[in-house]
Amino acid sequence: QVQLVESGGGLVQAGGSLRLSCAASGLTFSNYAMAWFRQAPGKEREFVAAISGNGGRTYYSDSVKGRFTISRDNAKNTVSLQIDNLKPEDTFVYYCAARRRYSTDSVLARGSEYDYWGQGTQVTVSS
Repeated sequence: QVQLVESGGGLVQAGGSLRLSCAASGLTFSNYAMAWFRQAPGKEREFVAAISGNGGRTYYSDSVKGRFTISRDNAKNTVSLQIDNLKPEDTFVYYCAARRRYSTDSVLARGSEYDYWGQGTQVTVSS
């Protein structure tokens, strides 16, 4: 049974940093591209960043480029999202997701293309 468990969310002040983590089990982790999405109440889930199975390729949405960094540790079966210079508009529930193969940008940005999802972790940024 595949499980993705996010952690690291919380309440932070604008300008601060957070590091979200996602621990994966039940799958051959290095065979999966991993991604982060985020969602606000009543809104569609939006793509944040993706990373290939060996970590050699990454892709970011334009809205987070330069402040967000995705990374992975295949020895620990974890993927992380470093968020710097947090802004109130970064307030979302953040989800990690796994996809069997890395792909084109347009495919990676579609939530429907992912096989497994975590339960999410709330990030709230106060001004």
